[in-house]
Amino acid sequence: MPGKSVPLTADMWAYGVLAVALLVASYLDVRTGKIPNWVTLPAVVIGVVGQTLVAWATGKGLAGLGGSLGGLAVGFLPLYLAWRAGGVGGGDAKMMAAVGALTNWEFTLAAMFYGFLVAGVMAVLVMLVKRITWRTLGRIWRFLYLAMLSAKPADPATPDSPKIPFGLALCIGSALQLVDLLLGGPVSSRLWS
Repeated sequence: MPGKSVPLTADMWAYGVLAVALLVASYLDVRTGKIPNWVTLPAVVIGVVGQTLVAWATGKGLAGLGGSLGGLAVGFLPLYLAWRAGGVGGGDAKMMAAVGALTNWEFTLAAMFYGFLVAGVMAVLVMLVKRITWRTLGRIWRFLYLAMLSAKPADPATPDSPKIPFGLALCIGSALQLVDLLLGGPVSSRLWS
């Protein structure tokens, strides 16, 4: 909606920290294939401490701590399990923990949803550009077929399989959720009302 102003809230500081962390993490994930701890861990600490202090100062007691830890758990735990299974990098899980610590569980869940959508689009584009769509879908089909038969399927990825920067996809998803929230878009209006 043109002319709609963004309300200044106590969370604006967190959105600024989040934006900087997302930019740095995106750049490093594309450049090096990793999101280092020096980006994610300070953002987690800033989120938990900052949300706790802001809530305390505004008379909400420990609500900020609970919201921050809830967001941290929603962002970190599913991706930690995926990391343990070999599906994503540890930096990806820690980046979503930072997103959660700076925001809350609802923001983080929406950001992950957007991030997975972005990753899917990236994967399809890579398959189309590299002309490996049918070969990739065939490997995935064999994997799912063997998994349904309770056989131990081999990883459908091969050593020459192209990789997408999943951390970048998560950062873009988080940025999309941040923009949606700040503009009062359809997703944020349902989450925050």
